[in-house]
Amino acid sequence: MTQTLRDADENGLHGIPHPPARVRWAILGVVLAADVLDLLDGTITNIAAPTITHDLGGGTSLVQWLGASYALALGVLLVLGGRLGDLYGRRRLFLTGLAGFTTASVACGLAPTPGTLVAARLVQGAFGALVVPQGFGILGATWPRAQIGKAYSLFGPVMGLSAVGGPILAGLLIEADLAGLGWRPMFLINLVLGGAALFAAARLLPHDTGDRTTAVDIPGSALLGATMLALLTGLIQGSAHGWTAFPVLASLAGLALFAAFCHRQRTAPSPLIRPSLLHNRGFTSGLVLGIVFFAAVSGLLYVVSLFLQQGLGRSPAGAALALMPLSAGIVIASIACYRLIARLGRRLVLIGFLVTLAGTLHLLALVAASGTGPWALVPPLFVIGLGMGACFGSLYDVTIGDITPAEAGSAGGSLGAVQQLANAVGAAAVTSVYFHSGGGEKHATTVSLTVVAAITLLCCPLVRLLPPKAPEDQHH
Repeated sequence: MTQTLRDADENGLHGIPHPPARVRWAILGVVLAADVLDLLDGTITNIAAPTITHDLGGGTSLVQWLGASYALALGVLLVLGGRLGDLYGRRRLFLTGLAGFTTASVACGLAPTPGTLVAARLVQGAFGALVVPQGFGILGATWPRAQIGKAYSLFGPVMGLSAVGGPILAGLLIEADLAGLGWRPMFLINLVLGGAALFAAARLLPHDTGDRTTAVDIPGSALLGATMLALLTGLIQGSAHGWTAFPVLASLAGLALFAAFCHRQRTAPSPLIRPSLLHNRGFTSGLVLGIVFFAAVSGLLYVVSLFLQQGLGRSPAGAALALMPLSAGIVIASIACYRLIARLGRRLVLIGFLVTLAGTLHLLALVAASGTGPWALVPPLFVIGLGMGACFGSLYDVTIGDITPAEAGSAGGSLGAVQQLANAVGAAAVTSVYFHSGGGEKHATTVSLTVVAAITLLCCPLVRLLPPKAPEDQHH
């Protein structure tokens, strides 16, 4: 974001005057709408997974793939999507991605089998990766630098509300059972939402030609995608059907592909991740912490949703409403910590980890003691949300605290991609623990929460490896 501000021309893109204020706000609305669609579809399966598996079959494997497949495609292709926007023009990639995302959403809603649904989710995430990276560049080209802070300030609250609204929307649509379609309208509604956003984007977004000299590392992206797909296939198939030859071979293939990806990053003329970033201890520490922590909390959200529905017998709408305190905590902490990061730096990250740990331990104690009445879960879920909200922005803000301006673009894209990949890994890994703990829903939830708490605790002492502060101009 900071790099975009630096690169934006004071008088508009290539000297072309900025559009009128009403047009700028409309363009901001289009960019926000596309990001909201992406976030909604990344979270709706947290609530819908039990209903979908009951309807289509697929068992625990489908539960794990529903969230992991979308996040996998989005994370793998996020950096590539940004480079393609630079190469072919942000407007073209935004429109292409939004059209493909809408079409893939319809395919999800009409999917007749578990396999076709997972494939459609992969395609949906892939087109989402074309849309999301273009937003800040489009805003940087259409908003004056002195006013663009107003635009960026809306992203936190809007994304927070979307995180709240996604599961609630999914739960309400499933409960409504429109035309007897059950869970399918939560995907089919994107035909209306995505279609409206596409129409507005085609009318409003400025034309740009792109830079044909931009280098794009297609082989690196392909290796990263194959790596993650093989590793997730091994993890999910092994946990669902036992560690036979196939999941073991898939996991080994994933490790071999990862080695090939690392070699590619060292030798490629324009790698996905700048090599200098990987030599920066603060950045690599933040990258690793981000993978571990976001994987843990992503798995936590899935497990809590499963427990609410399968363990406590709540409906999808009831489970979504029960998660509102967690979402509210994320929104409140994200807004409150925006200014605190400049003063507290990495200490704010540690505070976020500790608050998340406290909420997780409280929830663990309640589940273990069967103290899960209608209102009993509100305090621990709210505290977990506060901790997550304190970490979500601050961890990556601090991670880029001592990188150079020339590295900012690569660093931002890498961190965004890593968060999505962590979501994919966490959804698969923690639910694997849940489904194979045995002893019923209460025991499975207890074991899963213990794993999440242990991971969060291990993250705490590693915070000292991060840079002390975020960049000076990050929050001004």
